[in-house]
Amino acid sequence: MAGLNKVMLIGNLGRDPEIRYSQQALAVVNFTLATSEQWTDKNTGERQEKTEWHRIVVFGKQAETCEKYLSKGRQVYLEGRLQTRSWEKEGQTHYTTEIVASTVIFLGSRDGGGQSGSGGSDYQRGGYQNQPNSGGGGGYTPNRPAPNSDNFQGPAQPGTPDEPDQAIPDDEIPF
Repeated sequence: MAGLNKVMLIGNLGRDPEIRYSQQALAVVNFTLATSEQWTDKNTGERQEKTEWHRIVVFGKQAETCEKYLSKGRQVYLEGRLQTRSWEKEGQTHYTTEIVASTVIFLGSRDGGGQSGSGGSDYQRGGYQNQPNSGGGGGYTPNRPAPNSDNFQGPAQPGTPDEPDQAIPDDEIPF
């Protein structure tokens, strides 16, 4: 039986994207994304809110585009897959779970700080996607729908960055 590993999120960047380059000169961008849900407490009638923080990693030309046009507070839609990786530091094994984005669409205006809106060109709104068999680093097409075939596996795993992010406890992630 085949499995499915797919994540779709809309949220706001918690920090500016940080770009690095792998030993193979592949661009790698990391940022955090905040998603929030709101509800009314049945017992007290008070409005409640919970924010989840997600680590995002983007590879290739799409990473360079994200680094150039995204900033803290900007709202984005993204699709990708969950990935857990580990590394050794000072004799201790550390783990992190992150979302490897295959599609990133910029929402709102460029200086809107996440304000949802419409209008503007496709270039302004973003919408760059990894295409199948792109090796994770090329073949980006503005606002092209994702493939809908049963055998689509997503972009190839381009490898891990030279230095993994240090694990940041959830309560220390800035917004």
